[in-house]
Amino acid sequence: MTLPKAQAKPIRFFKGGVLHTLHDVAPDRTLLEVLREDLHQTGTKEGCGEGDCGACTVVVGSLQAGKLQTRAVNSCIKLAHSVDGMALWTVEDLSAPDGRLHPAQEALLQCHGSQCGFCTPGFVMSMAALCEQAGDKPISRDIAQQALSGNLCRCTGYRPILDAACRMQTLPKMPLASKVLHSNSRTWRGPQPLKPPKHQSPLRPLRPRKARPACTPARSLCSRNKATAPILPPRACPSY
Repeated sequence: MTLPKAQAKPIRFFKGGVLHTLHDVAPDRTLLEVLREDLHQTGTKEGCGEGDCGACTVVVGSLQAGKLQTRAVNSCIKLAHSVDGMALWTVEDLSAPDGRLHPAQEALLQCHGSQCGFCTPGFVMSMAALCEQAGDKPISRDIAQQALSGNLCRCTGYRPILDAACRMQTLPKMPLASKVLHSNSRTWRGPQPLKPPKHQSPLRPLRPRKARPACTPARSLCSRNKATAPILPPRACPSY
């Protein structure tokens, strides 16, 4: 007897001021996979894939006691279905429609806190969550270090990044809560496809990764007699 295949529950979440619905998302797919591969929101990067480096950081929000509570999470280890009914922000959602940068972005720009840029979106999202949680309170260096402890940078060092985190509160506010719903999108409008930013062209489907070459034992070239050539230990597999 063949049992009917169970259908995954649709995922609904607020992003970019609009309520979105995603269908047929496998229950074992991560939020990072859905963002990059399905929605083409490639500002969120994949680094370690284990929740250690922070390059994949996004901000999620939920209502608690009638107030929107936000926190930074690692999307590479968070299942996509876990954001059902929540608000979601990626680095594409932070700037204003007129092009003004979020305080986290502007502070990093002023403090020269980015070099290669790969880890920068993760730092920006952790700083945006910190800015939202701090409100009008000043951000000390100790608080900034604790909030950014899950983000790694291999280029700049952390001094300019911590300087930027402390400077955010001196810049014009841009609350994330104002980005949950636009004034013209407070009604249910059905599935809304996400569009890439104007400066980003749609990506083609990802190609499958090539299989790694098999490791073969190495033979010594010291002797011309193949029958008596000693067998050396296998070489280490090439790293990727």
